[in-house]
Amino acid sequence: MVGVSTIKRGGSRFYVDPDDGRIKVPGVTSVVGMEPKPFLVFWAAKEAADAAVDNWDIVSRLAERDPVGAKDYIKNAHRRKSKAASDLGTAAHTYFEKLARGESVNLRHVHADVQPHIKHFREFLEEMQPEFLYFEETVWDDNIHVAGSFDAIAKIDGETVIIDWKTSKAVYESVALQLSAYRYASRIILADTGESIPVPEITGGAVLHVRPEAWAFHPIECGREVHEVFKALRAVFEWDREGKKGVVGKPIASGGVRLTGTERRAA
Repeated sequence: MVGVSTIKRGGSRFYVDPDDGRIKVPGVTSVVGMEPKPFLVFWAAKEAADAAVDNWDIVSRLAERDPVGAKDYIKNAHRRKSKAASDLGTAAHTYFEKLARGESVNLRHVHADVQPHIKHFREFLEEMQPEFLYFEETVWDDNIHVAGSFDAIAKIDGETVIIDWKTSKAVYESVALQLSAYRYASRIILADTGESIPVPEITGGAVLHVRPEAWAFHPIECGREVHEVFKALRAVFEWDREGKKGVVGKPIASGGVRLTGTERRAA
């Protein structure tokens, strides 16, 4: 399998150009991550408070022996919860792709937490009858220099739709930015051969939201206007990594002492 390799730098994912390893572009989800999400601050604080209060006996004893360890346990509560949800989502995605490809999945070999998701995905396949064109391929945008991996492109009711599987608690609006980046990318790089092919003409986007209790198929607006917002975030990403370097100059006055004109010019 050829595929496109990725690396992590500064908390962001970068895709490595398979033809020129010196070229690295940020991942779509890393760019979307530049969108402000103030609710995450309150969510992280709530998880920390819950971890401290709900496990007070353990935390208090740990604090006596290892105060730093106790603080780490509390402040990393949101990361532990995120990882658990991410692990479940990764497992579910793997089975979704197998089922979409027509492969059999034996529920007896699946973790109990993931079994309801598989049952609901089978219901989706039966109800919507999608004709899948591509799975888990990489898109590359030669114009704004980003790359990413989509879940599926399929024909449903005669329309070609780019689809994202979600197992999160809710479907968040930022998915529209993500899907627009895939939709208007320059090309698909096929994992099996490394060949680049054009992205097909896509009618729109959709999210298959699968939760333990139910599934829902949501249309997602991911047209040109949404893509313009994504491109703005791409510029913010570049500013955050490179553009802001050096914009704050050395002080020309400090502590009441003003520099001479020669010193200011040197600074």
